[in-house]
Amino acid sequence: MKIDLPVRVREIIEELNKAGYEAYAVGGCVRDSILGRIPNDWDITTSARPEEVKRIFKRTVDTGLKHGTVTVLKGKEAYEVTTYRIDGEYEDSRHPKSVEFTANLREDLLRRDFTINAMAYNDTDGLVDIFGGLEDIEKKTVRCVGCARERFTEDALRLLRAIRFAAQLKYKIDEETVEAIKELAPSLQKISAERIRSELDKILVSDNPAILKTAYELGLTAWFLPELDECFKTPQNNPHHCYGVGDHIIKAVECIEKDRVLRLSMLLHDIAKPECLKTDEKGIDHFHGHQLKSFDKSKEILRRLKYDNDTIDKVSRFVRFHDERLEPGCIYMRRAMNRIGSDAFPEIFKIWRADLEAQSDYMREEKFIRLEKNIADYEEIIRQNECVSLKDLSVTGKDLIEKGIPGGPQIGEILNKMLEEVIENPESNNKEYLLGKYV
Repeated sequence: MKIDLPVRVREIIEELNKAGYEAYAVGGCVRDSILGRIPNDWDITTSARPEEVKRIFKRTVDTGLKHGTVTVLKGKEAYEVTTYRIDGEYEDSRHPKSVEFTANLREDLLRRDFTINAMAYNDTDGLVDIFGGLEDIEKKTVRCVGCARERFTEDALRLLRAIRFAAQLKYKIDEETVEAIKELAPSLQKISAERIRSELDKILVSDNPAILKTAYELGLTAWFLPELDECFKTPQNNPHHCYGVGDHIIKAVECIEKDRVLRLSMLLHDIAKPECLKTDEKGIDHFHGHQLKSFDKSKEILRRLKYDNDTIDKVSRFVRFHDERLEPGCIYMRRAMNRIGSDAFPEIFKIWRADLEAQSDYMREEKFIRLEKNIADYEEIIRQNECVSLKDLSVTGKDLIEKGIPGGPQIGEILNKMLEEVIENPESNNKEYLLGKYV
């Protein structure tokens, strides 16, 4: 098998070879090359010790000497070069107590997580595939290198990485790997929220976010998103729904574009429904107030997973207003744009559409007709440049002060009264008219 190595990568490997050392491109870059994908980065593994790598190359950065990694600078590009190593015993499901350098490539590949990530390549030796990574690519299988239980014990995040790779590549997970995930799922609680968040984001924006249900079935979400577990346990006996809460959520995530904020919003839009469940005398389930409770719970979850404030604000707002159902008419749309914030559109339409697509066929045509009318109303308001917020109002606080209105709450009260009228009647957004009526 021939892999087209970047010129700089080939140069680094050749320079290490000339100095008497082995060197290979390794890991994800080899996997992606085989799959016909463009690697995000190129990692190089070598039998040379860190100090020897530093001696061979003029421009280096001490990235992680303790773990054998030196960053080699070539032009404006940087490449991580890591010495073959054997990891010692793991105490915290993440960090080895010790790292031992080795001259044996096999021992280095053995410590890696999955067979598809444990292949090495250079132009001289070709593909080095000791553990059957190429066969697993052909079988579309995620399988641990060696003993699955040992690999997951070394780094518990690998439990979630198995799900992530299966999602990104649309692969199945090997049975031994599945059994080890089930057994060791509780060890995921030892992993930092930041590392879990990174894997969750990659799963959500993959082509197969529905694999989160597999994560639930294998016991993983219980340790970082237990609220989702409750959703999978909650039915929706209601004509508007054909799925339980959990399956509805997953379907809604699938129905929206591969955008991190939008998919997080669909993941959390009904997250508080289990605690809002009420069944009436006819046996119909209702979830009154779930929007507000999901709004609060989504912020709590996103903070727990260490998301940034901008993401928290955007997602929670989409969650808060995901169940808005507007009557057709520009006046209703202007009110909604004022209430929700015009900057939330047109993304909020995508939220509403995904939610509807994950529901039953009950009144489906009517719902989508209404949504299309809402969109048309929004586009008309934008086309006419109609006022929906104070920043669009023809009168400012400065105008009121110049008219002798003292500063303070009175300014805000007058401006809001003006805005209420303008939202009801866009033609009234006239400075002379508004000042004459309200001052």
